[in-house]
Amino acid sequence: MLDDENAPPVYRPVPIPAAAPARLTICLWDFSWYVRTGAGEPFEDLDRAAADTAERGYNTVRICAMPFLLFGSGLDASTVKLDRLGGEYAQRVRWYDVKSPTTFDGRQQLLDLFAACRAHGLFVILSSWEYQQSSSFSTTPDWWQALEAVAPDDRPVALAEALSGLIDFVEEHGFGDLIAFTELHNEVHTGHLADGLPDWRTHDAEAVVALRPRLSRGLRRFHELQPSRPVTVNYSRVPVAAMRAIPSEIDVAVFHPYVYGVLDETTEAFDLRGSLTDFPRAAVDAAGILRAGAPDAVSWVLPEDTGWKMDATIVGKPEIFLHDWVDAAAFDRFLYERYSLHRIEMERVLRIWLDVAADFAAARGIPLVFGEGWIGYTPLFGNFEEGPVGAEFCRLAVRESKRVGALGTIVCSNAAPHHPMWSDVDLQRDCNALFLST
Repeated sequence: MLDDENAPPVYRPVPIPAAAPARLTICLWDFSWYVRTGAGEPFEDLDRAAADTAERGYNTVRICAMPFLLFGSGLDASTVKLDRLGGEYAQRVRWYDVKSPTTFDGRQQLLDLFAACRAHGLFVILSSWEYQQSSSFSTTPDWWQALEAVAPDDRPVALAEALSGLIDFVEEHGFGDLIAFTELHNEVHTGHLADGLPDWRTHDAEAVVALRPRLSRGLRRFHELQPSRPVTVNYSRVPVAAMRAIPSEIDVAVFHPYVYGVLDETTEAFDLRGSLTDFPRAAVDAAGILRAGAPDAVSWVLPEDTGWKMDATIVGKPEIFLHDWVDAAAFDRFLYERYSLHRIEMERVLRIWLDVAADFAAARGIPLVFGEGWIGYTPLFGNFEEGPVGAEFCRLAVRESKRVGALGTIVCSNAAPHHPMWSDVDLQRDCNALFLST
């Protein structure tokens, strides 16, 4: 059969830089590396954070580089002011437990990050969480308003242009060789990047399919501006029903295999991704997992004058309420009591998802990376994912990542300076050594 002369040319992926490690042991610094830089915070001393990261066996950090703020918004980022969302709101929620306000020069902060990484042998994966939550920590709505002002169809292109400007800036200052690859955005179908399209929470396959044209335009624009730099997008979980809809222009296959399993039981039973008005308080009270004095869910919101923050973060508001007011020990017991009913399925799903992801990457001829994942989004003070069950699941997932030939993987999304799991040095060293072993 003759080739169709009118068919579009086959996309030839841009390779990962030769200077990057043969395998990436990734630590998820996300947006915390600049949000959590106040007094006493885990990233107050970036050099110390980088040293501790390397000590645990990591060779790569994955960050929100705040590209839109720094190189796309037109805002003055020389004095970025960030703080907690408000009062005690979200103070017992992972990634949101900011304790101290911080003020910094955004571009200098970026250079400081790269300098710390250079000093400790770390590479960097550039990404953005800006259409999911980064701007919610700002003390003013300007950043969020600038993001929202971009038409949804144009957002991937705007990010591509901002990231290109950021890369040029980093290269001008001699750090370009530390960039492993770039992501247009984190979990592209789970946030405001997908505004106006099918809701990812109930129509996962449709959401992935509908988003593809937007993403392709952004990826093509990035390639126009940075033809020698690999770029991609990533997806929460592994969209096994819609792999066909992942853009052809990606250079790295990146997935976040959160299997949930036993956590799904709580998410569904307590409608944590629903609305506050429909929060099933009677069921939660019957489970006995709230702390004494928990208010009505509908009252657990930010003041009206900072209500824009509720839009700037996509985390489910019932989930924030539950995590803020949960009795962590009771929640862990709730999970342990039910885990045996989910264990086999959780391990089966993990293996299937990683096999599907590896097959997809092989078919495209591109490397495979797991940039987040494993069990799921647990309360800050719960230790299910840090405890004996979760730690063993981390080991299993790293072994499976190695088995399927992934270029990069994580110990766990919760293994980073701003999470309690950071104190389990041995687990992180062991998992990273396992992945790097021949």
